Order: sequence, then C-alpha cells, then structure tokens
Amino acid sequence: MISKSYNFLLGLFTVIFLSLPSIGEEEIDIWKNKKIEVNERQENPDVSKNDNQIIFKENQKVKPSQLIKIEDGLTVSTRETKVFGIYDPQDFNFNLNMWSSTKAEDVRASLKRIKKINLSKTSNEILENILLSFSYPPMGMGNKEFVDLKINWMIENNRNDLIENFLKQNQEFDGKSKAVQFLVDENISEANIQKGCEKIKFIDSTIKDSYLEKFKIYCLVFNNKNSQAQLLLDLLREQKQSDQFFDDKINFLLGISDKTINKINEENLLNFYLSSVTIKDFKYTPTKKTKKEIWRFLNAANLIKLEDLNDKKRIIELEIAADNGQVDQKIIFDIYRQIKFNLNTLINAKNLYQTLEPIDARSLIYQKYLLSENINLKVEYLFLLEELFKKDNLQNIYSKYLSESLKKIGLKNIPKDYQEIAKKKILIYEEGSVGKVKYNDKILHQSKIIKFYLENEEQKKVQKDIDKIFKKISKNKKYFYSAKDLALVDALKKDGFIIPENFKQAELSSKYDVPKNLIQLIRGNQDAFLALKIVEIIGEDEPHQLDPETIYFITNLLNQIDLINIRNKFLVSALPQRV
Repeated sequence: MISKSYNFLLGLFTVIFLSLPSIGEEEIDIWKNKKIEVNERQENPDVSKNDNQIIFKENQKVKPSQLIKIEDGLTVSTRETKVFGIYDPQDFNFNLNMWSSTKAEDVRASLKRIKKINLSKTSNEILENILLSFSYPPMGMGNKEFVDLKINWMIENNRNDLIENFLKQNQEFDGKSKAVQFLVDENISEANIQKGCEKIKFIDSTIKDSYLEKFKIYCLVFNNKNSQAQLLLDLLREQKQSDQFFDDKINFLLGISDKTINKINEENLLNFYLSSVTIKDFKYTPTKKTKKEIWRFLNAANLIKLEDLNDKKRIIELEIAADNGQVDQKIIFDIYRQIKFNLNTLINAKNLYQTLEPIDARSLIYQKYLLSENINLKVEYLFLLEELFKKDNLQNIYSKYLSESLKKIGLKNIPKDYQEIAKKKILIYEEGSVGKVKYNDKILHQSKIIKFYLENEEQKKVQKDIDKIFKKISKNKKYFYSAKDLALVDALKKDGFIIPENFKQAELSSKYDVPKNLIQLIRGNQDAFLALKIVEIIGEDEPHQLDPETIYFITNLLNQIDLINIRNKFLVSALPQRV
C-alpha cells in the first residue's frame, strides 16, 4: 500500500514537473532586483555560463542590479552580479555583454584619446549612449572602476541631468557620495541653495560622507529647522566628523553664539559659502589659484567687483579669468563700458585706439560700437574688436558676443564684404544648427528616399520612391554613384528594401576599403568597442563634414553589427543636403 502511494506521488510530481515552462521562456526582469536561478544541468536557450560570466542573448531585456544564483549539483553558491547605467542597451541595439569581449586596457586607451578631442554633438551623443547603457564591465575591469568611468564622464561634461537619472536608477554603488556632492556643489556654485538642498534626497544610509552630512545640517538651518539641525550636529560631533570651523558657523547661524571667525575658508565650496554668508561686508579677491567652483559662485552671487577702474592689473586678471571660463564675459564688457574717454577721443576712435594700452583700446572700440547707429560702422567695429581680442589671445571672451551681435543685426543687413565671414561666425555658435533639408531627386543620397530616416516615411511609399528614382538616375549615363550613395543603399538593403537588380552594388563598393582592424572587432564580437572607435573617427566633426568614403565605411560597419539606431543618427546628419 505504501509502495503504491509512493509510486502515485512520484508519478504526479513527474507530470507537474514536466508541465512547468522552462526557465528560458520566462522574461527576466532585472528592474525589480529579483534573484534569478540558473541551473547549469538544464539546457537553457537564453542563459549560458562562460568563464565565470553570465552571458545573455541579444533579445533579452536587461535592467540594473541583477542578482544571479548559480546551482551546481547539490552545492548552491550565490554571486551578486550587478550592472549600472541609465539606458537599456536594447534601445541602441546593444546587450548586457557589449563589453564582455573587450580588454579593459583597450577601453582605457580609447577613452584617453577621446578626452583630448573636442567632440561634436553627434559624437558626444553616441558616446553617451555607449557609456551609460547597462552592461557588464570589460575584461579585466571591476565594477568600481567601470562605475567611476561613467560618473567621471558625466561630471567632466557637467551632465547634472544624467547624474540625477543615474542616482535614481542605481541605488547602491561605489562613488555615490562623489556624484551627490557634485550635484550639491553645482547648485551652491550657482548660488541656488534651495535647489541644492533638494538633492539631499539622494543622501541615504549607504552614504557615509561628512561633507554631505554638513550640507544636510546647513539645509535644515536654511529651512528654519533649527532643532533638527542641532540634533544632527551633535551626532556629527559624537562621530568626530565635524570640525571647529563648521561648528563655529552653525552655532553662529543658530544664534547660539554672537561671534564668528572672520577668516575666509577656501578648503571647499561649502566652507567658502558659509564664510560668505556669515562674514559682515564679505570681500574676496580671487587669484589664479582660486578653485573653479568658487569662481562660479562669485559670479552667480554677484561678488566679483572692481572698485578702481584704473587698476589695470586687476582688469587683466579678470580678462584672463573670463577667457578661461571662470568669470562671466558680461562683467568684462561692463568694465569696458565704464572706462571714461573724452569726447574728442570717442570721435576719433579709429585713429587713436592704436596709441592706447590694450584694455583702453578694446574699451574705446567697444563704446564706439555701442554709440554707432550706422549698421556698416557697427559691423566694422565688431570685427575690429575681434582683432584686438585676438592680439592678446582673449578670443574666448569675445567669440560668443560677436556671434550674438551679428545675429542680432541680421545676416541680410550685414554689408556684402562681411556676409560670408559673418555667416561662419554665427553658425559656429548655433549648436546643432544644420539647416532645413532640401531634397534633390537627381542625386541619390539627397533624394526624397531619405525621408524614411528623416520623417519616418511609410515603407511602401519609400519603396515606390526607390524604384522611381533609380529608374530616373539610370537614364543619366554620366551619373556617378558616390560613396554617400552607397552608404544609403547599404542602409536601405539592411532595412529590407529592394534595390533594382541592375544596380551593381558589389562592383561599386569594391572601390572602397573598410579598415581591416575594425572588421576584426566585428569578428571578435566587440560591438561596443567598435562603436567607441567610430566616436574617435567622427571626433570633432559632424557626420556631414566627413569625407564620403568615411561616411560609407562607418555606415557599413554599423550595419554589420546591427547598431541601427546609432546608424540612423549618423545618416540623418551625413546624407541630406541642407540649406
């Protein structure tokens, strides 16, 4: 009887077990930080083990903070494997293992080279997509270094929005206090303490940082929560994380003492800020050694003053600081406007400016520009002033001002002799300004076929345009298919469009070589690293500024590794004719 019951139960268990769906059929949701069990004895189409690393197939959804449990026979060992980032790698056709076949030293070397390049808008966007996608680190790189790499890039590029997003999506990671402190200091440097105090929400029990704890205490004082501030200050003292300067300032602000240290503390931005709000008639003269964030705070708080307009040494110091981006350029132009000249000097400015000291010469021509009503003269003075700034290597102060002034006058109103150069000056500072698309059906890569990439044109309509335009172009015996044309054809075929049979793509593309070292990266499954190399190649140019052959082989490479979203971003800039 017992034997029959046992056999019945065993049979029932077997039926239930066989009816269960396989692990590979379940969608893995890493957003919820769930444990995922991977049984190595069971064949699994979505997950496999390779060199102590969990490998996920490309179509699998990936999210942060994944916890993986690996069973081996009767022994169960748990290893926590977390990924950090902002973007789902699938958004850019990547996957969790986008770096898994790439050596850490190769990534470090590439990023080191990229740091030396003033990347274009498109290059920067692609780099952002690569770096901030959730993924495992490269071979030989730990999670700490990989997260630092991401955080440092966001800080160096002043991407406050991305840092906040990173903090929201990644609860615990090494370097969190560094990220939060950057946000706090950014708001202090803008003299926006209320907004800075809002960042306290990112300071949790996982962060043990005396700087942030001090800022938290000051925010309580700032918001009139003195009793809470006193409690936290006492706790900070017990932990021996406070110091004499901070105690003195908070006691003064709480009204516990009526005197405070009058010495300005520049050790960090919080100490400097506390000095500025507690010292009566606060005055500070910055120097070359003054930290950048202190310069920014002085600007924002309107604490940069020039009491003596005859102090040329001090004006030169401010000009250099403005050229280095430490001082707002408006302060320099305000100083120029206040320097006094007699009527005769103003009338004869063109003849006299060369006899004056550089600061006075710039001030005189600037005032002459402001006083002139004739557009021709105004433009002439603007370009004369540019020469004076260039002469003393202070172009950074003036470039943006020149662009804005010319734009205000209007390109149509500028004298013909200056129009071409004025156009260049304006376009330099119109970020992302590439003009409207002008379709030209006589040239393949400029034809309305590219509406598919620019305007999400319906596929059926685009196919009709392809047939029509190819037929039209084929009648032109003199037509030369350029590398840009081939780039478009390569993309269209990848996207499932039918290209006319008489188009000899293989023959035409054989004229152009795709670099062998980049092909090797494809064979080695180094998709992310190849994308990083493409960022290096594009560099400071926008795609449309690259030579046609480079446009072709970049498009070809992106097609080969199925990075379609990045390819589309590239093509939208590279192909259309703009006006």
